[in-house]
Amino acid sequence: MDIIINHTADVIQYRECSVGVPCPYRDRAAYPYQRKGGLGGKAINGGFVGDGVETAANFAKLTDTTYAYTPYVPAAERTVKVPAWLNDPIYYHNRGDSTFTNESSTMGDFSGLDDVMTENPRVVSGMIDIFGSWIDRFKVDGFRIDTARHVNPEFWAQFIPAMLTRAQANGIPNFHIFGEVSDHEIRPAVLAQHTIVDKLPAVLDFAFRQTVVETVAGTRGTDAFEALLDGDVLYAKGGDTAAILPTFTGNHDDGRFATFVRKAFPQASDDEVLKRVLLSNAMLLTLRGVPTIYSGDEQGFVGDGNDQDAREDMFASKVAVYNDNRLLGTTKTTATESFGETNPLFREIADLSKVRITHPALTRGRTLIRSRSETPGLLAVSRFDPTTGAEILLAFNTSAKPLTQPVQVETGSTRFTTLAGTCAPRAAAPGSVMMTLPAFGYAVCAAEVR
Repeated sequence: MDIIINHTADVIQYRECSVGVPCPYRDRAAYPYQRKGGLGGKAINGGFVGDGVETAANFAKLTDTTYAYTPYVPAAERTVKVPAWLNDPIYYHNRGDSTFTNESSTMGDFSGLDDVMTENPRVVSGMIDIFGSWIDRFKVDGFRIDTARHVNPEFWAQFIPAMLTRAQANGIPNFHIFGEVSDHEIRPAVLAQHTIVDKLPAVLDFAFRQTVVETVAGTRGTDAFEALLDGDVLYAKGGDTAAILPTFTGNHDDGRFATFVRKAFPQASDDEVLKRVLLSNAMLLTLRGVPTIYSGDEQGFVGDGNDQDAREDMFASKVAVYNDNRLLGTTKTTATESFGETNPLFREIADLSKVRITHPALTRGRTLIRSRSETPGLLAVSRFDPTTGAEILLAFNTSAKPLTQPVQVETGSTRFTTLAGTCAPRAAAPGSVMMTLPAFGYAVCAAEVR
């Protein structure tokens, strides 16, 4: 289940700003908690020593919310939030809109959405009660935490162990918690810090998505994957954490991968676009991480952009800007329901999913890059069964031309079984296999265990 701790609905307004007009962020230096409306204002909240002392006794002294702005709730909305304590402005930062930098990253309103004061112990216990009850009542088996980077690390240090304990008490094994840390660069360090500082068990792998976008829906060389995978050591438990990162190529916020391909290559035929998307799926389902597939991708959905433009209906849609989209792998539109199993994207995902779950090398095996290119071309990766050590060779061609190229393998990998694409049945020499791939093609080759 997707959960949000950072903010609630945009209900709280500020007297100093017109409704609907963003209020600039006001920081703690110029607008301390102990002065009304800024440094020149009268003294308020006497005895409150700041949000860094996260005790009930300290926060009991924070009674006046007018330190930065004068917050108020319109009469019609004073009881709209559930549970009732969330309606009180005292549990919010009330400092105006975040700039997503410095202190405003954790204390500013998210595009107007009311930013919860997660330093307050009452908020901590309240959020634990809310989402712990979801586990108790509905037996959910994991949480995707929205806007996780915008909550102070001390909150997560209490919340996450509480959720894991609650799941264990409900007999739910492997309760999966991962945070959304949105970043649109290939910067594993930006993501990894939140598994160390915030102690999030995992984060959505935006770096993986960006790597696939730049290489398959772009023209960057496959050496980008080296930059991605070299960063695995930065996560809290190194490769063990990297192995459980949810990987993805598109989602409800950032848009669909097929959309990025169409925008990057506006002159490309639908056949080329389809092949590029098929290639991205192969990477998603065979490289390290936990594949996270956005509903509708398997039906060939191609949106007009990100956010609402990427949220097409699976059932028969009545939305004109969805129904005029040209889908991949089919002649239908979203005007009729999209639950079929014949689209080539659906079939590929189904087939590769079966390959993945039947080969431990692809779910939890070590990763070794064998070949990469500074221009569009070959990416070759070996993954190894954690028990037997057996090798599976993955090969991807991101270029518009076929290629034939030797790839290094283990010297004991002499015979290969084709799991997807086309593989050479035998090594060309000890430690070398010749790979032939069509434009935008891929292959998954399992070395026979001897």
